[in-house]
Amino acid sequence: MLPGERGAGRGAKSRTELTSIAIDCFARYGFQGTSIDRIASIAGVTKGAIYYHFRDKDDLLEAAVRDRIAEFENRVQNACAGLGPADALRRIAEVCIDHAEAGDHSRFVISMSVEAIDTNAEVSDLLRDMMRRFRSFLRNVVRNAQENGEFSKDVDADTIAAGYTGAVLGAEIQYYQDPESFDLRVALLPSVDRMIASMACKQVETEGA
Repeated sequence: MLPGERGAGRGAKSRTELTSIAIDCFARYGFQGTSIDRIASIAGVTKGAIYYHFRDKDDLLEAAVRDRIAEFENRVQNACAGLGPADALRRIAEVCIDHAEAGDHSRFVISMSVEAIDTNAEVSDLLRDMMRRFRSFLRNVVRNAQENGEFSKDVDADTIAAGYTGAVLGAEIQYYQDPESFDLRVALLPSVDRMIASMACKQVETEGA
């Protein structure tokens, strides 16, 4: 049962509240399985109240995706503020874990990333751009560490960014499929630590130094 499905009044809901409820529905039922009728019923409002804020279901989905992306990106930016590169990479993983374990909202982006590829070009573009920004953010973290001598200059920052993103998404998908037996934290954090260790500059000790 989704929030608001039982005991919801018929009073007005804000655009933000409706977006949040829509995210729950899209995450659980997918775009095709979610109707304006279903969202209105769960929100406890009329369809007219939804159409007051959104043109149609596509417009609502796009607003939900934009809201979800902004929330995640702000969280990552704030979590990494003031941290060194290695700590930032670990913190990003922790944010992704906390985000994934928070509830149905977490799987919304992955669900829409797959479903929107062939059904909604605008949403697909939004999600693709988010992934590009995420990889760019990671790439810059690695390059900054290379510039200050913390990571080896032999490391390819683009490869690390792609590998890190793949590790996060792969672990999250397994967690969403089997949350009772798949420990997301145990799976992801050691992987990130190994990635960091592989990039660290090796200190060469000489005799008598």
